[in-house]
Amino acid sequence: MGNKIPLERVDANRWRIPRHYDKNMHVSGMVYADDELMELILGDNALQQVANVASLPGIVGHSLGMPDIHWGYGFPVGGVAATDAESGVISPGGIGFDINCGVRLLATDLHYEQVKGRVENLADVLFKRIPSGVGGDGMRVLSRDEMQSVMLQGAGWAVAEGYGVPEDLEMTEEQGCLQGALPEAVSQQAWARGRKQLGSLGSGNHFCEIQIVDHIYDQHAADTMGIGRKGQIVATIHCGSRGFGHQVAEDYIKLAESKQKDYGFELPDRQLACLPLQSREGQAYLGAMKCAANFAWANRQLLMDGVRTSFAEIFGRKARARDLPLVYDVCHNIAKMEEYEIDGEMKRVCVHRKGATRAFPPGHPALPEKYQAIGQPVLIPGDMGRYSFMLVGAQGSMEQSFGSCCHGAGRRMSRTAAKKAVGSKELLEMLEKKGVTIRVHSKNLLAEEAPQAYKDAQQVVNVVHNAGLASLVVRLKPIVVVKG
Repeated sequence: MGNKIPLERVDANRWRIPRHYDKNMHVSGMVYADDELMELILGDNALQQVANVASLPGIVGHSLGMPDIHWGYGFPVGGVAATDAESGVISPGGIGFDINCGVRLLATDLHYEQVKGRVENLADVLFKRIPSGVGGDGMRVLSRDEMQSVMLQGAGWAVAEGYGVPEDLEMTEEQGCLQGALPEAVSQQAWARGRKQLGSLGSGNHFCEIQIVDHIYDQHAADTMGIGRKGQIVATIHCGSRGFGHQVAEDYIKLAESKQKDYGFELPDRQLACLPLQSREGQAYLGAMKCAANFAWANRQLLMDGVRTSFAEIFGRKARARDLPLVYDVCHNIAKMEEYEIDGEMKRVCVHRKGATRAFPPGHPALPEKYQAIGQPVLIPGDMGRYSFMLVGAQGSMEQSFGSCCHGAGRRMSRTAAKKAVGSKELLEMLEKKGVTIRVHSKNLLAEEAPQAYKDAQQVVNVVHNAGLASLVVRLKPIVVVKG
């Protein structure tokens, strides 16, 4: 377990895993946590995974762990690593199986007082309009040509098809499309899995939530984002690239594992299997990953249209974007080519974010004009019984964490342990007492996502706020949760 690893206290929010811990480490590890969170982190193997990631060829800076860190595939969930763009590698396990899993938040002009009498109806309509569940089909079955267009154009394809407006793209990370996607690098099995699933939530920790603005930390930033009224209703969607992204990951993890000897890599964990960024295989994975990322943005765009239409049905309005504008969309399983100052010089690197969110500060050129003065909106879901948060990126992320921060609360229990800890009936009763209305396809799987299975998101966001990676803006509380 992690308690065998020597930790050096850097400050109230950071802990170092020194390079001398393991001769294979090229850089030290850096983990963000307060004392209480570190006690939880020591309970699983995530710290060892931070050390393992530090052995990747071409890694620079630190191998990073965010405060929501927990054990994952190869990389910890909540892990960040940057590798040199020329001499470094890309690790498919360092992006994960749900490529571009992400979160988008919509504002409404409704107050809780206008909604509370219609919560059950709203929950029913959302559940009807938003496909969910294990392996479930989506809103749209794609032709082969349409599937290729989704891979190449992302959310832009969905907007052109009538699922939203151009302004939605301005409020989406990368405008909802990574350039350089290579459909020819995607297997036929992945094509087949994706064609039926566009516009679906899936299952597990994915959800659509209707939430209330519960507390405002930064009124100016909240007003800028259009979520500055306490009691205001917002909607959050959390999902990714479905079976399509999973298949892309599976295909390239197998390929990477088969190539380790060819490239002379000897890594401490086979799940870290990687490919040189400049190799034919590395470029193919990047191109396929971009296809999956673009699929995920299109997926969330369709789901957002379903949310807008549901509100229109219940509240007697047209499903206009101006009535439910997109505040922002961020991804948290992705690799991006970005530039940072490292040891006094600017370097182009491949930033792996595995369960980590981009958190660019005010003035960053990648931000929409609307957010230049406040920084990038950062959406941090918590759990369905407590709260979620909106933050904005801060300058410390550029100096410490390759423009990154946490992505959620982070698990503290395995899915098996969670199901043993609470039954679905007991959980539903507990959530009802908290004023949370649930619609779920599989009540048997619901206990896996019980609030007690997760760390306290307030503690997690407090760490990134105090460490200067991102700044708190609003706290959100759920009133409706739709799950698979």
